[in-house]
Amino acid sequence: MTLNWNQAIVGQLEFYWEVHLRPRLEGLTDEEYWWEPASGSLGLRPDANGELVFERPDASSAAAPVTTVAWRIAHIGMEGIGMRARAFFGPSEAPEEADMFDPRHWPEPLPATAADAIAFLELAYGLWHEGIAALSVEEMERPLGPKGGPFADDTMADLVLHLNREVMAHGAEICLLRDLYRANTSA
Repeated sequence: MTLNWNQAIVGQLEFYWEVHLRPRLEGLTDEEYWWEPASGSLGLRPDANGELVFERPDASSAAAPVTTVAWRIAHIGMEGIGMRARAFFGPSEAPEEADMFDPRHWPEPLPATAADAIAFLELAYGLWHEGIAALSVEEMERPLGPKGGPFADDTMADLVLHLNREVMAHGAEICLLRDLYRANTSA
């Protein structure tokens, strides 16, 4: 029997999304979405024009930042699978030469409510899933090329496996933050 690696890799993400992460997002409230579990947590903050911006971790700090659910959802949806999906599979209004890190691949505003955040994440997941599920073995094994930026020589399979890990790690953190929120507010 020959293992279908494409199906296994895509199936791993599907299983995580359908059985673990997406069901755990049910009932997410605006209060949970914005809750800061520690002082100075990274989140989404309004800029001078009132538009939400994604806070960046301090590069000089060795400690991993504490984040909000809002930050984790934006990180997965926009920076993780969203921009990559649009860079490689479209649609994108970014110039053709824009690499997968170019924020022009994800022009949508960051979500201000829990309901909008779930829709935001579902959109990104749908674009990414549709794109990777349609790849042939040859396409999965092909180097990313210029769209990969500094990872141009890595294969699409390398990127898909990396993003599977990202979705699972950050998704687990979202679930943990929900557990901590519930424990903090029911005490």
